[in-house]
Amino acid sequence: MGFTSHDVSALAPGAHTFTVDGVRQVYHVAGTGPVCVAHSGGPGIEWAYLRTPGLETHFTMVYVEPVGTGASGQLDNPDDYRLDTYVRFLHAVVEHLGEPRVYLLGHSHGGFVVQRYALAHPDRISGLALYDTSPVTGAEFWGEAMAGLAAYPQRHPDRPEAATVPAAFAQIGGATDDESLGAALRAALPVYFADFWGRQDEFAPFQAAVRIWATPAGAQDPTPFDVRENLGEITVPVVVIVGAYDFICGPRWAEQLHAGLPDSRLVTLERSGHFAHIEQSVEFTDAVAELLKR
Repeated sequence: MGFTSHDVSALAPGAHTFTVDGVRQVYHVAGTGPVCVAHSGGPGIEWAYLRTPGLETHFTMVYVEPVGTGASGQLDNPDDYRLDTYVRFLHAVVEHLGEPRVYLLGHSHGGFVVQRYALAHPDRISGLALYDTSPVTGAEFWGEAMAGLAAYPQRHPDRPEAATVPAAFAQIGGATDDESLGAALRAALPVYFADFWGRQDEFAPFQAAVRIWATPAGAQDPTPFDVRENLGEITVPVVVIVGAYDFICGPRWAEQLHAGLPDSRLVTLERSGHFAHIEQSVEFTDAVAELLKR
């Protein structure tokens, strides 16, 4: 894989750009301490939602802008937005940083990327934070998520707005351009929180800032994701973090991860959904930072 650098120091604070097989890859550096590379979820969602200042007091955080989003380049073939592509670009970032080993934080779909990366490049990782993710997707995974979505209005019977969320979520699948997809995602976002309505003033800026790109978001991976049989190969320390109210990557899937990993700690955050780094930022930061003590 060929990549070229345009930076004096790959780990200097700020935004960095290099190329991977002719495609622009952007990442952002903030904080001090051991290097932790963070891969956001989606696919197709802008990296910035995952920025966690608390972690930057423990780690030199490297936030990847996934290919096809933000300032990173687009792929020529939309079918190439696959898990193995994200793993390849993540490896290019790790190589570019020049660190022999790094910590990895993967949120949601980014957790799929990080699990695959850890299996492919075990010699490059010091530890993993697998955050609101799963070792498997497929019919059962999506069936449970859709049941959680359908039940959402009953969780907030006093908020008429909650009744509109399942229909907003349904719009996500039909959106074909960045603007309409982003509007649908922002309208559906309350379902991703434990208590969006109770903390609406606090979370509204986060909701308004979320951006998504339709081409990577709409890509279909040709092979279902399932690493359950391989989790035993990941021998580094892992923290599995899950929000108790996460409807899409909830405790059931976190428990499967924890059960399959030889050296893992499971942290369930009782007042969070899919965004514990926003909902319970102190507890989330503590859970990830504990990796440094193991």
